[in-house]
Formats: sequence, C-alpha cells, structure tokens
Amino acid sequence: MAAGAPRIFVSHLSGVPVFDPNGDQVGRVRDLVAMLRVGGRPPRLLGLVVEVVSRRRIFLPMTRVTGVESGQVITTGVVNMRRFEQRPTERLVLGELLDRRVTLVASSEEVTVLDVAIQQLPARRDWEIDRIFVRKGKSGALRRRGETLTVEWSAVTGFSLEEHGQGAENLVATFEQMRPADVANVLHHLTPKRRAEVANALDDDRLADVLEELPEDEQVEILGKLKEERAADVLEAMDPDDAADLLSELPEDDKERLLTLMQPDDAADVRRLLSYEENTAGGLMTTEPIVLRPDATVADALARVRQADLSPALAAQVYVCRPPDETPTGKYLGTVHFQRLLRDPPFTLVSSIVDTDLPPLRPNASLPAVTTHLAAYNMVAVPVVDESGSLLGAVTVDDVLDHLLPDDWRETDFHSEEAVGGR
Repeated sequence: MAAGAPRIFVSHLSGVPVFDPNGDQVGRVRDLVAMLRVGGRPPRLLGLVVEVVSRRRIFLPMTRVTGVESGQVITTGVVNMRRFEQRPTERLVLGELLDRRVTLVASSEEVTVLDVAIQQLPARRDWEIDRIFVRKGKSGALRRRGETLTVEWSAVTGFSLEEHGQGAENLVATFEQMRPADVANVLHHLTPKRRAEVANALDDDRLADVLEELPEDEQVEILGKLKEERAADVLEAMDPDDAADLLSELPEDDKERLLTLMQPDDAADVRRLLSYEENTAGGLMTTEPIVLRPDATVADALARVRQADLSPALAAQVYVCRPPDETPTGKYLGTVHFQRLLRDPPFTLVSSIVDTDLPPLRPNASLPAVTTHLAAYNMVAVPVVDESGSLLGAVTVDDVLDHLLPDDWRETDFHSEEAVGGR
C-alpha cells in the first residue's frame, strides 16, 4: 500500500480471502499479530494469522503482503505452511486487544476497545496500529448507550509495556529503533542464557538481521537453542550468503537437517553457495542482486533500487541479463550504476546505458583478488559470472570487510567518540 493510503480497521479484515499473485486463494485472515512497544508508541504489526484450506493456521509476515484492498489480501506468493505459534512478545489483535478496557489519558475515563486501525508507514513496508475505536460507558453496557469515538494510540493507556522490568519483552521493545549491528553489540555482551531469551523473543526477520552481525560462534550458539523449525525460518530470512556461512559452521548432519526444513527455493540458493570455498568470490557473494532484463526501463530499475530491504551496496547498481532473471541468469550483459539511472529519462531502456567496461569476477577468485578488484575500480559491489556467461551473484564491500576485520573486532568500542563525531 502506498504512502497516504487510507487506514484499515481490523474488523474489516477478519475472514477476508488471501490470494497469491496468480489469483489463487491461499486462505482467509483469522487474526493479526502485533508487538507492543515501550511508552505510548504505536505497536508494530508483524503479520497475519491465515487459515489455509487444511484448516491449519499459518503466519504471513507483513513483508510478504503486497496489497490490502477491496476485501482481499494479496501476497508475494511465497508462503511458509508451518503452523503458527504465538511468541511471548506477540499479541493477537482480534483475540487479545479488542473488547479490552483501557483508559483515556485526557479524562481518566475507562472505555472499551471496539476496533483498531492499521496503516502502512510512508516509504516503508512496516505497518503500525495507529488508531483505536472505543466506546464510553461501563463494561457490559449496551453499545448504543455509550458514545463512540476514534482516538490515537497515544490517547489511551492500558496497552503499552511498562518502562521498567527485566523481561525479554521489555528489552526487545527497547531494541525497536536500534540498528541490527547495535542490537548485536548488546547481545554480544549478554550472558548466554540472557542472549537466548532475547533471541527467542525477537521475530524471525529481526533475529535474522541481528545474527548476520554477530560472531560465528554466537550465531551457532543462538541457532542451536532454537527449535529446528524456527531455526529454518530464521535461516530463510537471512541473506543467502550469511545463511551459508552460518550453516558451514555446523556439523554435517545438523546442516543437512536444517536445509531439508527450509523452503526448497531458499535451500537451493544456500546449497549453491556452500559448494564454493569460503574465501572466494563464490563463497562471499549474495545470490540476490538486482537483475533486470534488457527491455526494462530506468523507471523499472529505480523502482527496484527503492526497495527498503536492500542494503546500500546492493542498491548501488543493477545487473542487466538475458532471461531467466533469477541467478544463475541467462547471459550477463553488464551493469548500470545508480548515478547513471538518475541522469537518464525514466523511459530509457537499461540495455542502452549498460556499462560493459567493468570486468566481472569468476566464482573461484580469491579474497585478495576480490578486494583488489573493488579497490581498483572504486566499486561497492562487483558481479560474479561463470564460464558460460551467467550471472551467479554479486560480492558487496560489506561482505569483504567482514572477512578482512580481525575476529575480535566486536570487542572494541565502535561507539567511540571518533565514531560519533566527538559527542
């Protein structure tokens, strides 16, 4: 849903059908899952509880929802069919938030929650609960006898977490505005027991982002304390190259068991990366760069670059290839840099502005060769192409840095005065 889209009251979503991009019905919405946050900040909407044909209830992350309109929900088509299990930090909106008694801040009057409204944040894929529809009057009174009104989330108390306390729920809430690297730094200095408690309370996408920033031994430690099905879910949410690096640290039996539990497409990408030596371009690359066909336009390219979940390094260029446009692609034709996209009209075909001068790397290129290549051409990412000319992926500068820094670099205070401008 685009920025400025109207709010949706959750009562209107109960029971609506969920469709994949081909128009096939996946199931029906039975509830919504939210995470409360410290203070008066609106809760973040994590996803939907969807009942599929077999009457199994599964979790559909909001990051997989591409449209909520006209009495239907549209997904990306990638649906995890594992049974939904509510976690300690999660609240069911229909099941737990409605019909609750809360208090109006302005008048200290108790009211009953009849409905809540959700809205997508501008220029992001995140959703929040930002309005509450309430009824004044005593609990149990007929609805027509009490005045109803819609108020902002911050206008009532009785929902949000308390500021104090040492439960994992409160700690996770304080992480909400922190970058994954900063959360990882906090976890790194917790006891193993406390680290496991917090990891268990984080949602899959957030835990995946944080794991990518932790030392490998702590990644293995945390993954080993998760239920196997959840561990597979978290691995699916990680970038394929990071998931491959983590799995490579596990015993062969554990690695194969988790790969079997992962979605086939995700597992295939990871298996391909595991086939390369660790400190080579193939072992370092991500299999999910931005790939466009020759007939795509600059407007198409900019739309892909704007995706919020892309790292700056991956968003700095697009790779033009013949179909198929999933790695390994058809013939790699060249790269179009972000600055060039900004200089040309939106209708320009990317094939007409492609840079063919930048040589790609072979998957067996060593780490020193990759580093030299990035430095020589002043690039933040470089394509990896096999002998047949197919694009296999791209190596980004952040992945190279991870392998060049000493193993104990997280032990240093990277929040020093120099890092924050002397404040």
